[in-house]
Amino acid sequence: MQRTGQPGSGGHRTGDTVPDAGGAGARSACYVYGIVPGAATLAPGTSGVSGPGGPEPVFLVPQGDIAALVSGADAGAGLAQPENLIAHKRLLDALAGQVPVLPLRFGTVLPDRDAVTGLLLGPGHDAFRTALARLDGCAQYLVKGRYAEETVLREVLAENPEAAALRADIRSVPDADATFGLRIRLGQIVSAAITAKRLADTRALDDAVAPCCAARVARGPSDAQDAVNLALLARTARQADIERRVSRVARDWAGRVLLTLVGPMAPYDFAQAALAGG
Repeated sequence: MQRTGQPGSGGHRTGDTVPDAGGAGARSACYVYGIVPGAATLAPGTSGVSGPGGPEPVFLVPQGDIAALVSGADAGAGLAQPENLIAHKRLLDALAGQVPVLPLRFGTVLPDRDAVTGLLLGPGHDAFRTALARLDGCAQYLVKGRYAEETVLREVLAENPEAAALRADIRSVPDADATFGLRIRLGQIVSAAITAKRLADTRALDDAVAPCCAARVARGPSDAQDAVNLALLARTARQADIERRVSRVARDWAGRVLLTLVGPMAPYDFAQAALAGG
Protein backbone atom coordinates (compact mmCIF):
# COMPACT_ATOMS: atom_id res chain seq x y z
CA MET A 1 0.00 0.00 0.00
CA GLN A 2 1.21 3.47 -0.81
CA ARG A 3 0.46 6.10 1.86
CA THR A 4 0.08 9.68 0.65
CA GLY A 5 -0.35 12.52 3.13
CA GLN A 6 -1.70 15.98 2.52
CA PRO A 7 0.66 18.97 2.41
CA GLY A 8 0.14 21.80 4.86
CA SER A 9 -0.77 25.38 4.05
CA GLY A 10 0.86 27.63 6.62
CA GLY A 11 -0.26 25.65 9.67
CA HIS A 12 -3.24 26.03 11.98
CA ARG A 13 -3.92 27.11 15.51
CA THR A 14 -6.90 28.21 17.56
CA GLY A 15 -7.28 31.49 19.37
CA ASP A 16 -8.35 35.05 18.54
CA THR A 17 -9.48 35.67 14.97
CA VAL A 18 -8.81 39.05 13.42
CA PRO A 19 -9.85 39.00 9.74
CA ASP A 20 -7.53 40.81 7.41
CA ALA A 21 -8.98 44.30 6.98
CA GLY A 22 -6.69 45.30 4.16
CA GLY A 23 -4.87 43.79 1.23
CA ALA A 24 -6.88 40.87 -0.11
CA GLY A 25 -9.85 41.76 2.10
CA ALA A 26 -10.28 45.03 0.25
CA ARG A 27 -10.33 43.45 -3.23
CA SER A 28 -13.41 43.83 -5.41
CA ALA A 29 -14.22 40.11 -5.34
CA CYS A 30 -13.87 37.30 -2.78
CA TYR A 31 -12.86 33.74 -3.53
CA VAL A 32 -14.53 31.45 -0.97
CA TYR A 33 -12.95 28.08 -0.13
CA GLY A 34 -15.26 26.72 2.53
CA ILE A 35 -16.91 27.13 5.92
CA VAL A 36 -15.25 26.49 9.30
CA PRO A 37 -16.21 27.07 12.95
CA GLY A 38 -16.04 30.69 14.04
CA ALA A 39 -13.32 29.85 16.59
CA ALA A 40 -10.87 28.70 13.91
CA THR A 41 -7.90 30.88 13.02
CA LEU A 42 -5.19 30.76 10.37
CA ALA A 43 -1.46 31.03 10.85
CA PRO A 44 0.17 34.10 9.32
CA GLY A 45 1.21 33.51 5.74
CA THR A 46 -1.59 31.11 4.85
CA SER A 47 -2.30 31.55 1.14
CA GLY A 48 -4.61 30.17 -1.51
CA VAL A 49 -5.30 30.65 -5.20
CA SER A 50 -3.03 32.92 -7.21
CA GLY A 51 -3.80 36.38 -8.49
CA PRO A 52 -1.65 38.67 -10.65
CA GLY A 53 0.76 39.21 -7.75
CA GLY A 54 1.06 35.56 -6.76
CA PRO A 55 -0.74 33.46 -4.12
CA GLU A 56 -3.50 35.42 -2.38
CA PRO A 57 -3.49 35.73 1.43
CA VAL A 58 -6.36 33.84 3.04
CA PHE A 59 -8.43 35.39 5.82
CA LEU A 60 -11.61 34.59 7.74
CA VAL A 61 -14.96 36.33 7.37
CA PRO A 62 -16.91 35.50 10.57
CA GLN A 63 -20.64 35.40 11.07
CA GLY A 64 -21.98 34.20 14.41
CA ASP A 65 -20.62 30.72 15.18
CA ILE A 66 -19.13 30.13 11.72
CA ALA A 67 -16.67 31.73 9.33
CA ALA A 68 -15.82 31.60 5.64
CA LEU A 69 -12.31 30.96 4.36
CA VAL A 70 -11.74 33.75 1.85
CA SER A 71 -9.08 35.36 -0.27
CA GLY A 72 -9.07 38.12 -2.84
CA ALA A 73 -10.01 37.32 -6.43
CA ASP A 74 -9.81 39.39 -9.58
CA ALA A 75 -13.19 39.33 -11.29
CA GLY A 76 -12.75 37.79 -14.72
CA ALA A 77 -9.25 36.50 -13.98
CA GLY A 78 -8.43 32.96 -15.05
CA LEU A 79 -8.95 30.98 -11.86
CA ALA A 80 -9.46 27.66 -13.64
CA GLN A 81 -5.81 26.66 -13.58
CA PRO A 82 -4.53 23.33 -12.21
CA GLU A 83 -2.32 25.09 -9.68
CA ASN A 84 -5.34 26.94 -8.29
CA LEU A 85 -7.32 23.73 -7.87
CA ILE A 86 -4.31 22.30 -6.00
CA ALA A 87 -4.13 25.40 -3.81
CA HIS A 88 -7.88 25.21 -3.09
CA LYS A 89 -7.60 21.58 -1.97
CA ARG A 90 -4.34 22.10 -0.08
CA LEU A 91 -5.88 24.78 2.11
CA LEU A 92 -9.01 22.79 2.92
CA ASP A 93 -7.16 19.51 3.45
CA ALA A 94 -4.59 21.11 5.76
CA LEU A 95 -7.38 22.37 8.01
CA ALA A 96 -9.47 19.19 7.87
CA GLY A 97 -7.23 17.29 10.26
CA GLN A 98 -7.67 20.04 12.86
CA VAL A 99 -11.21 21.47 12.59
CA PRO A 100 -14.40 20.48 10.78
CA VAL A 101 -14.54 21.93 7.27
CA LEU A 102 -17.38 22.33 4.77
CA PRO A 103 -15.68 22.67 1.38
CA LEU A 104 -17.26 24.80 -1.31
CA ARG A 105 -16.99 24.10 -5.01
CA PHE A 106 -13.73 25.13 -6.65
CA GLY A 107 -14.17 28.50 -8.32
CA THR A 108 -16.76 29.96 -5.91
CA VAL A 109 -16.47 33.76 -6.16
CA LEU A 110 -18.74 36.37 -4.55
CA PRO A 111 -18.68 40.09 -5.31
CA ASP A 112 -17.36 41.30 -1.95
CA ARG A 113 -17.25 40.64 1.81
CA ASP A 114 -20.78 41.92 2.27
CA ALA A 115 -21.96 39.25 -0.17
CA VAL A 116 -20.05 36.58 1.76
CA THR A 117 -21.96 37.45 4.93
CA GLY A 118 -25.26 38.51 3.35
CA LEU A 119 -25.66 35.85 0.67
CA LEU A 120 -23.76 32.89 2.11
CA LEU A 121 -23.10 32.95 5.84
CA GLY A 122 -26.23 34.73 7.02
CA PRO A 123 -28.87 32.65 5.21
CA GLY A 124 -26.98 29.39 5.73
CA HIS A 125 -25.72 30.02 9.26
CA ASP A 126 -27.76 27.47 11.19
CA ALA A 127 -27.44 24.75 8.55
CA PHE A 128 -23.68 25.29 8.29
CA ARG A 129 -23.26 25.28 12.09
CA THR A 130 -25.22 22.02 12.42
CA ALA A 131 -23.29 20.37 9.58
CA LEU A 132 -19.96 21.39 11.11
CA ALA A 133 -21.07 19.88 14.42
CA ARG A 134 -21.86 16.62 12.63
CA LEU A 135 -18.40 16.61 11.06
CA ASP A 136 -16.55 17.59 14.23
CA GLY A 137 -13.56 15.33 14.78
CA CYS A 138 -13.96 13.70 11.35
CA ALA A 139 -12.18 13.94 8.04
CA GLN A 140 -12.30 12.19 4.70
CA TYR A 141 -9.88 9.48 3.63
CA LEU A 142 -9.66 8.14 0.10
CA VAL A 143 -8.63 4.59 -0.81
CA LYS A 144 -7.82 4.08 -4.46
CA GLY A 145 -6.73 0.87 -6.13
CA ARG A 146 -5.29 0.14 -9.57
CA TYR A 147 -5.34 -3.29 -11.17
CA ALA A 148 -2.12 -4.81 -12.42
CA GLU A 149 -3.26 -5.17 -16.02
CA GLU A 150 -1.60 -8.48 -16.88
CA THR A 151 -2.59 -10.06 -13.58
CA VAL A 152 -6.27 -9.21 -13.85
CA LEU A 153 -6.33 -10.28 -17.51
CA ARG A 154 -4.92 -13.68 -16.52
CA GLU A 155 -7.66 -13.94 -13.90
CA VAL A 156 -10.36 -13.25 -16.51
CA LEU A 157 -8.93 -15.79 -18.96
CA ALA A 158 -8.62 -18.43 -16.23
CA GLU A 159 -12.19 -17.86 -15.04
CA ASN A 160 -13.91 -17.50 -18.42
CA PRO A 161 -13.52 -20.36 -20.96
CA GLU A 162 -15.04 -18.27 -23.79
CA ALA A 163 -12.51 -15.52 -23.26
CA ALA A 164 -9.64 -18.00 -23.21
CA ALA A 165 -10.87 -19.64 -26.44
CA LEU A 166 -11.23 -16.27 -28.16
CA ARG A 167 -7.72 -15.28 -27.08
CA ALA A 168 -6.34 -18.52 -28.54
CA ASP A 169 -8.26 -18.04 -31.81
CA ILE A 170 -7.01 -14.48 -32.17
CA ARG A 171 -3.40 -15.52 -31.61
CA SER A 172 -3.68 -18.28 -34.19
CA VAL A 173 -4.61 -15.87 -37.01
CA PRO A 174 -1.88 -13.39 -38.03
CA ASP A 175 -4.25 -11.15 -40.01
CA ALA A 176 -5.62 -8.60 -37.56
CA ASP A 177 -8.47 -7.65 -39.90
CA ALA A 178 -9.70 -11.25 -39.93
CA THR A 179 -10.03 -11.29 -36.13
CA PHE A 180 -11.71 -7.91 -35.74
CA GLY A 181 -15.03 -9.40 -34.59
CA LEU A 182 -13.30 -11.82 -32.23
CA ARG A 183 -11.32 -8.99 -30.64
CA ILE A 184 -14.47 -6.93 -30.16
CA ARG A 185 -16.18 -9.85 -28.44
CA LEU A 186 -13.14 -10.53 -26.24
CA GLY A 187 -13.01 -6.88 -25.23
CA GLN A 188 -16.67 -6.99 -24.22
CA ILE A 189 -16.14 -10.09 -22.09
CA VAL A 190 -13.04 -8.67 -20.40
CA SER A 191 -14.76 -5.35 -19.71
CA ALA A 192 -17.79 -7.05 -18.16
CA ALA A 193 -15.57 -9.32 -16.07
CA ILE A 194 -13.49 -6.41 -14.76
CA THR A 195 -16.67 -4.50 -13.90
CA ALA A 196 -17.84 -7.49 -11.85
CA LYS A 197 -14.43 -7.76 -10.16
CA ARG A 198 -14.48 -4.05 -9.38
CA LEU A 199 -17.85 -4.37 -7.65
CA ALA A 200 -16.70 -7.43 -5.67
CA ASP A 201 -13.40 -5.81 -4.68
CA THR A 202 -15.14 -2.59 -3.62
CA ARG A 203 -17.49 -4.62 -1.40
CA ALA A 204 -14.53 -6.46 0.11
CA LEU A 205 -12.68 -3.23 0.88
CA ASP A 206 -15.87 -1.64 2.22
CA ASP A 207 -16.40 -4.60 4.58
CA ALA A 208 -12.80 -4.32 5.77
CA VAL A 209 -12.93 -0.62 6.69
CA ALA A 210 -16.59 -0.26 7.72
CA PRO A 211 -16.03 -0.87 11.47
CA CYS A 212 -13.89 2.28 11.81
CA CYS A 213 -15.88 4.61 9.53
CA ALA A 214 -18.92 6.80 10.02
CA ALA A 215 -19.82 6.62 6.32
CA ARG A 216 -18.46 5.41 2.98
CA VAL A 217 -19.08 6.44 -0.63
CA ALA A 218 -18.01 4.34 -3.61
CA ARG A 219 -16.79 6.58 -6.41
CA GLY A 220 -16.99 5.53 -10.03
CA PRO A 221 -13.89 4.40 -11.94
CA SER A 222 -11.88 6.93 -13.93
CA ASP A 223 -10.57 4.31 -16.36
CA ALA A 224 -10.53 0.56 -17.01
CA GLN A 225 -7.64 -0.13 -14.61
CA ASP A 226 -9.37 1.37 -11.58
CA ALA A 227 -10.08 -1.39 -9.07
CA VAL A 228 -11.55 0.51 -6.12
CA ASN A 229 -12.20 4.17 -5.37
CA LEU A 230 -13.72 4.44 -1.92
CA ALA A 231 -14.20 7.63 0.10
CA LEU A 232 -14.34 7.18 3.88
CA LEU A 233 -15.62 9.54 6.55
CA ALA A 234 -13.96 8.69 9.84
CA ARG A 235 -12.81 10.25 13.07
CA THR A 236 -9.22 11.36 12.77
CA ALA A 237 -8.53 9.45 15.99
CA ARG A 238 -9.22 6.25 14.00
CA GLN A 239 -6.61 6.99 11.33
CA ALA A 240 -4.17 4.36 12.57
CA ASP A 241 -6.98 1.78 12.52
CA ILE A 242 -7.86 2.74 8.95
CA GLU A 243 -4.21 2.41 7.93
CA ARG A 244 -3.96 -1.05 9.50
CA ARG A 245 -7.13 -2.30 7.82
CA VAL A 246 -6.16 -0.96 4.40
CA SER A 247 -2.66 -2.42 4.80
CA ARG A 248 -4.14 -5.86 5.44
CA VAL A 249 -6.20 -5.65 2.25
CA ALA A 250 -3.13 -4.40 0.35
CA ARG A 251 -1.16 -7.44 1.50
CA ASP A 252 -3.97 -9.76 0.40
CA TRP A 253 -4.05 -8.06 -3.01
CA ALA A 254 -0.27 -7.78 -3.48
CA GLY A 255 0.69 -8.15 -7.14
CA ARG A 256 -2.94 -7.76 -8.20
CA VAL A 257 -4.06 -4.32 -6.95
CA LEU A 258 -1.92 -1.38 -5.85
CA LEU A 259 -3.74 0.48 -3.07
CA THR A 260 -3.16 4.11 -2.12
CA LEU A 261 -4.55 5.76 1.02
CA VAL A 262 -4.84 9.57 1.07
CA GLY A 263 -5.93 11.70 4.02
CA PRO A 264 -6.96 13.30 6.20
CA MET A 265 -8.68 15.59 3.71
CA ALA A 266 -11.74 17.80 3.60
CA PRO A 267 -15.03 15.84 3.45
CA TYR A 268 -15.78 16.55 -0.22
CA ASP A 269 -17.97 13.45 -0.61
CA PHE A 270 -19.86 13.95 2.65
CA ALA A 271 -20.52 17.69 2.92
CA GLN A 272 -23.94 17.54 1.27
CA ALA A 273 -25.05 14.66 3.48
CA ALA A 274 -23.93 16.61 6.56
CA LEU A 275 -25.92 19.61 5.42
CA ALA A 276 -28.94 17.42 4.72
CA GLY A 277 -28.75 15.77 8.13
CA GLY A 278 -27.26 12.47 6.98
